Amino acid sequence: MTENDDNKRYATISRRTTETDITLSFDIDGSGKADIKTGVAFFDHMLTSFTRHGFFDLTITATGDLPLGDHHMVEDIGIVLGQAIEKAVGNKKGIERFANTAIPMDESIANVALDLSGRNYLVFTASFSGDSIGDMNSQMVYHFFESLCSNAGINAHITATGANDHHKAEAIFKAFGVALRHACTLNARQASIPSTKGKL
Repeated sequence: MTENDDNKRYATISRRTTETDITLSFDIDGSGKADIKTGVAFFDHMLTSFTRHGFFDLTITATGDLPLGDHHMVEDIGIVLGQAIEKAVGNKKGIERFANTAIPMDESIANVALDLSGRNYLVFTASFSGDSIGDMNSQMVYHFFESLCSNAGINAHITATGANDHHKAEAIFKAFGVALRHACTLNARQASIPSTKGKL
């Protein structure tokens, strides 16, 4: 189920499977408010950072088969958030479309370059030394963004270096939020869809 008001850049999506039950609301033009309950504390922390620094409003209520691990929950929230972003952006008329942001966090730094092209592609150059970061499987950082980009139609290049896994992951989520904010920003000089094709 999806809902969207054409006069506002937001979307609410509900998705229920045998593995997860998710309701998510996303507002591009928010104020950085996050109300996120996924059952995975570190993931909640990352999504809150993404929301706060993107100046979005994001509400997520989710339940699922967490006793089996966090894979289905993180993957499915990536799917739903990607769908919400795609819906909220709309036809992309007047947006900047491109953004490139570098965010440092102590010894770590992440760079995220985005193109809201409608064609999904993810290049992810980052690694983690541990199997988990808090209560989240470290492999799921990549998989979350893969699921999000696939469903939002975003081309993203994500790189991160550093010694501390928490710092690297948090820098990535912050950088993605800031880059997405810039890419979604309306440019007064951009009266049409930012593409020579006339469509994104």
